[in-house]
Parts: sequence; structure tokens; C-alpha cells
Amino acid sequence: MNFSRRDFGKLAMAAAPAAGGLSLAELGLAAQSSKFDGVQIGAITYSFRGGAAQGGVAAADMPSLMQKIGLSEVELMSGDAEIIAGIPQAPGRGGFGGGGGRGASGRGGGGGGFGRGAGAATGDVALAPNGCPVNTPSGRDSQAKAGGGAAVAAAAAGRGGAGGRGPAAMTPEQEAAQKAIAEWKKSVTASTWKGVKQKFNDAGVDIQILCYNMSLNTTEDEMDYAFQMARDLGVRAMSCSTTVTVAKRVAKFADKYKIMWGGHGHFNIYDPEEFAKPETFKEIMSFGKYIGVNLDIGHFTQAGYDPMTFIPEIHDRITNLHLKDSMKPDKCGVAGPTQPWGQGQTPIKDVLLLMKKNKYKFPANIELEYRIPQGSDSATEVGKCLEFAKKCFA
Repeated sequence: MNFSRRDFGKLAMAAAPAAGGLSLAELGLAAQSSKFDGVQIGAITYSFRGGAAQGGVAAADMPSLMQKIGLSEVELMSGDAEIIAGIPQAPGRGGFGGGGGRGASGRGGGGGGFGRGAGAATGDVALAPNGCPVNTPSGRDSQAKAGGGAAVAAAAAGRGGAGGRGPAAMTPEQEAAQKAIAEWKKSVTASTWKGVKQKFNDAGVDIQILCYNMSLNTTEDEMDYAFQMARDLGVRAMSCSTTVTVAKRVAKFADKYKIMWGGHGHFNIYDPEEFAKPETFKEIMSFGKYIGVNLDIGHFTQAGYDPMTFIPEIHDRITNLHLKDSMKPDKCGVAGPTQPWGQGQTPIKDVLLLMKKNKYKFPANIELEYRIPQGSDSATEVGKCLEFAKKCFA
């Protein structure tokens, strides 16, 4: 039930005025609402990431920009909240959106994908007996069944990952900035975050979700800081890219503050630490009654699953959805890329109509991850996505 490319082209044209820099009054519009037939559509501020050259938006400009686009709900990245609140800027940070990144499982990865060969050059990819590159999931399985253990090991070694030489030593300026940031975090009060909330409220935008990503190195003090931020922002829930191990540690803080925390899904079903399989989501939900799911329907499609069957099953534990249009995995088990809306295989329209039918109250937030076309910017593309979502209810 997704739209055709022709429909999507019409939506793109319709979105242009929203990103043209005119105020609502100048457009003759009342206070905006992006709730359609009871379904709340919003956006995560990660969608506006990157510097100006990449079409990014300064964190301080996000409330007014979302107002102009027509969005009335936001999933606020913690880093963007801190920038708006006045956190000291580390060298090179620049104040643009991003909130600490969205790497797979909170480990700085790029989404859990697989390469096309173990160190092979283009056109010289090692193939398994089933015709798939050896270092793809199906290729490794086929090669193992054929007795090619050495090739499988070589392919696995070429999958990428952190590697490298580790973090470089900090300069004196960076050390001073890190100390200033730490002192600032100790000094924040409830009024700090209420001031951030007010800036969005003044623009007619409700902060319903705080996205605070965590890693294996996140301390308990920082977890407590994250939940205090969520409490003082008055959000309905938190979202987080991280691992199963970290989710288990988070549970006691969710219980302490009685705030729902949703693990953000990616698509690497071969990593038991990553939230990708339905079974893994159910595992983390077993850690506590306040542990839920931030289901990314694009990544869920890339993992080879159907959000239309999973959402009704766990709807009472969903903190929010992420909306994007992605491709299903190919015959070799490689996840397809994220596409401009209307060009992928994610059932965006079906999901939104399911939310309408069942009166689900959790928000569905636009997460812009496809490549921004030349001559466009993130605000224009988010506007296109919003118009696409609105059209689903026509």
C-alpha cells in the first residue's frame, strides 16, 4: 500500500513552502499540528544532523524550524538538548545537531551491515558455492556447509569493525573542554531542562521522547544523569541505541524513575547484543516493566521482519516508532539500503493506518537517513516525509 513514485513527486512539491523560511503567520496558518486522525507524527532531531555544508541545522534553530515545517512533536537527542541548554563546546563540536550519533547498538558502527568480500577488490569478490560473497551471511553458511572453513574465517576477519589504533591522546585544549563539560553536567538543575522544554513549547512542539544513547562505557552516574534529564524534560519515554548488556543495567534506573525506556532497533540479526530480532526485543523487555521498544520499522524491514505483525504483539511496550523506508535483505542476507520515502519496501502507510485503527498513542517519528539529494537540505527532506505521512490518511 505504499505510494508510487509519481505520488511521491507530488508530495515533494507540496512540501516546498514548509521549508521556505516563512512563518506560520506569513503562511496564514494557525498553530501547527502533525497529529493526523489521532496518530502523532513527529521527528527525531537526528534528522537535522551534520554541519551547514551537509544540510544540517544548528540545535538552537530546531524549535523554530520544526514549527515552520509543521511538526508538533519531537524526539530530542540528548546532545541537542545539552547544546540548547548551553553546554561548553568541545573543539570542533560546532553546535550542530546529532546528539552523539546513532551508531549501531551504541557502539559507533554504521548499522550492522556486511561487506562484499574479505579484503577483495571490486570485481574480485570471493564467492561461496551458492553464488553469494563469502563474507555475507548466506555466503558464510554455504561455504561452511561446503567445508570451506578457512575461507569463512578469512571473510569474517574482513567484516570491518572498530579495529585501528584506538583513541588518540587528547590535547590540553581537549582535556580542558572535557573537564568543563563534566563540571557543567554536575551543575545542571531541573530548571536547565525546563528552559529547553520551554523553547520547544513556544514553537508549538512537544518533547515526548528523549533519545539518550549509551555504550558499554556508560557509567551508572551518567545513566542517572540521563534519567534526571528525561524527568525534568517531562517526556513520556526515552529511546536509546545500545546493547542487550547495557539494557540490563538500565532497568534499575527505569524502575527508579518510573520512565519507559525503549531500545532502538537496528538490523544485524547475527549479533546477539543488537536489538534486531523479535526474540531480542522480548529479551530486553523481560529485564523490567519499564523496558520497552523503540521500533524502527525501516531497520526491522532490513532485518527481514514485518512490522505489521510485530507491532500489535508488543504495542503496550512500544515507546515510539521510527519511520524510514528501507529495502528487505537480498538473497545473500545483506540488508538493503534506506531509500527516499515511497521507493523502498517498508510498509509505512500500512503501519500508520494500523496505528489509526488501533488508536495507538505512541508517536511515530521521522528519522531521515537516506542520502539528501543535491540541492536539497534536511529541512526540505523532513518536510517531504511529513507530507508523505499526512497523505497516508487522505
